[in-house]
Amino acid sequence: MSSAERPLDLTPVAPPRSSSRSRWRSIGVLTVLGLAIIALLSQGLLHSLNYFETVNQVLAKRASFGTEVMRLEGVVKPGTIERTSNGASFTLEGSGTNQVHVDAHGSPPQLFQANIPVVVVGHFTTRTSLDFDGTQILVKHTASYIAAHPKRVKAPNGSTR
Repeated sequence: MSSAERPLDLTPVAPPRSSSRSRWRSIGVLTVLGLAIIALLSQGLLHSLNYFETVNQVLAKRASFGTEVMRLEGVVKPGTIERTSNGASFTLEGSGTNQVHVDAHGSPPQLFQANIPVVVVGHFTTRTSLDFDGTQILVKHTASYIAAHPKRVKAPNGSTR
């Protein structure tokens, strides 16, 4: 009988048994991947929660901040805003007598004025200096800001802009 005439053997064949070693290896790889994803997500969330440091917080631990880039929050002291060729120079106040001098580079936002809270992105010029070099000024306002109502931002003194 030739091979063409022989009936085909259709008996089911059991798949080869996978070794327990490869099963444990797969479980280990999936566990490591899961832990890595959890670690990355938690680190991302932890770093995104720190929106800014207040003038009071920075001055309480001035040496630990050094010259690292940060977001510094305070109220613009009245009478200290000076327009410069690079941007603006002003003083940020915290509570009490806590103050930091800011030299901001770039054009300040349209709502920028004295006696309102702002966040300045930048760094201190030296490890012990109270002079802050800013690269961006962010005017703080509520999340419900509506562009159709430009006088929505109110300063602590009651003025609007």
